Amino acid sequence: MRVIALSTLKAFFNRSPAYSDAREPLMAWYRQVRNSDWAAPADVKQAMRSTSILKDGRAVFNVAGNKYRVVVWINYPYRMVYIRFVGTHRQYDAIDAETI
Repeated sequence: MRVIALSTLKAFFNRSPAYSDAREPLMAWYRQVRNSDWAAPADVKQAMRSTSILKDGRAVFNVAGNKYRVVVWINYPYRMVYIRFVGTHRQYDAIDAETI
């Protein structure tokens, strides 16, 4: 899969020393997604069981033992993953994952 944009992940864990523990788990998530080939939501669930599949190609990944969340939009035919949000559970609760 092609992941757009790695800079979103880097901006998050460089934003504050409080998020520095997110660096390695987020980069591990990035590498796993980059090395995947998902043709359908079922492929995502098979690869990462804790993923929540939303409507319209969106998915929510729990990262670092559920400490952080990553919301993406997946274009399955083109094998592209667009990072829409990265944040803590509290920050995630303040957004609408289906429209962000």
